[in-house]
Amino acid sequence: MKRIAVMTSGGDSPGMNAAIRSTVRVALNEGMEVLGIINGYAGMTEDQMVNLDSRAVGDILHRGGTMLGTARCEYFKTAEGRRQALDNLRRRGVEGLVVIGGDGSLRGAKLLGEMGLPVVGLPGTIDNDIWGTDYTIGFDTAVNTVVDAINKLRDTASAHGRVMVIEVMGRKSGWIAMTSGLAGGAEQILIPEMEVNLAEICEQLRISRSNGKKYSIVVVAEGVEGASDIGDRIIAETGLETRVSVLGHIQRGGSPTVFDRILASTLSEQAVLSLKSGASGVMFGYEKGAVVAVDIGEAVENKKEIAPGMFRLAAVLAK
Repeated sequence: MKRIAVMTSGGDSPGMNAAIRSTVRVALNEGMEVLGIINGYAGMTEDQMVNLDSRAVGDILHRGGTMLGTARCEYFKTAEGRRQALDNLRRRGVEGLVVIGGDGSLRGAKLLGEMGLPVVGLPGTIDNDIWGTDYTIGFDTAVNTVVDAINKLRDTASAHGRVMVIEVMGRKSGWIAMTSGLAGGAEQILIPEMEVNLAEICEQLRISRSNGKKYSIVVVAEGVEGASDIGDRIIAETGLETRVSVLGHIQRGGSPTVFDRILASTLSEQAVLSLKSGASGVMFGYEKGAVVAVDIGEAVENKKEIAPGMFRLAAVLAK
């Protein structure tokens, strides 16, 4: 294999640049050329690609976002769009592809693999919702960003004796809310994976206040319900002074943590070496302290569950 391509797709996540850097430099070390695809599958269908050498990926390890850009692409979802994308890659002599992204990106990689192109995937998403890996690239940075925000919001909640409702990302997945809420000492954590009884939550907040808790932190994933609506319900049912903070896209940005830099670099190395050895249709993840190879089809068809023990521990520690 003489030439491969690398791309980022879907929502950006801290550590994507570290993955690009590692992919390029490992490939160069193995005697391969690397093309960078601009703006994900959109750039692939539009033939937007650039040559990447070692200097092109310098000074990006510590940067959030992605130097290659990312975009949604409805055209790629069509059979015609995928044929166009594959034709562009083959015309440029691309013999293998590294796809860095979340569930939708890996589904696209699976389809290209089924068309005959050797493809490997890397789980790049802050949501940590990819099956087959304990951690996705960007998750650790995102939850550290959220915990930092919780720490700051706790100060003002304590000063005024308020309930602070904090909305975090996670339309279908509660990993960010659960992990940051547990680490941040939230009294209540609301996620899409569990049934939410607001009346019961309001009663628990009243009990906490009557038991001497001066303030409370409620972390809610955006897929549950709007934080403003939840805040209004808490005010109406408890009479407690309540404020709402929606963290939004600040969770996606920022310099990646040490963990995310090492994770991205290590997984990317394995992706390149596996392509060179002739592997395809696999995603590389991190499980129980080791790099693992997972079939892409299994990764996108299975659902990653939040361990029940996290629910229990959060409830115990919030008392």
